This record gives sequence, C-alpha cells and structure tokens, in this order.
Amino acid sequence: MPTYDYRCDSNGRVIEVNHRMSESLATWGDLCARAGIETGDTPADAPVHRLATGGNVISSASLGSGNAPACPTGSCCAGGMCGLN
Repeated sequence: MPTYDYRCDSNGRVIEVNHRMSESLATWGDLCARAGIETGDTPADAPVHRLATGGNVISSASLGSGNAPACPTGSCCAGGMCGLN
C-alpha cells in the first residue's frame, strides 16, 4: 500500500500512514486511528490535509518529526519538484 503524509493544521503535526490510493483521511481522529496513536489534546474532528510529497526528496530526519517539510521558496515549485535535500 502507498504511504502518505498528512498534516493537522490544529497541532502542526505530520503523520505518515499507509492506505489505498482510493482512500483519503479527513480528520485528526481518522488519522490517529489509522496510525494507531492517541488523539491527545487535539479534537478528533480537526481537519487534516494530505501533503503532496510524492516525487519530492524528503530527508528521513523529517519523517515523523512533527514538522512538515518546507519548500525553500515558500511556494509550490513547477512540476512539484523542489529539489529539497
């Protein structure tokens, strides 16, 4: 199954989960259930957004760190290829 990164705007955390391409998670509660973690202080109905990380180079240090990888330009790069190292 493919791996996807989701970011919660309420708490700023990024969580990596596996699911079918046809699925999409919409809330922090759904994401936590899929990842097998507790919701903590964040409301279960807080919205989450899937990050467009496919094709980008993301260092293993940023995965699961709770921080979203950032594009150095601060905007989306042409073709989705930032060249992050």
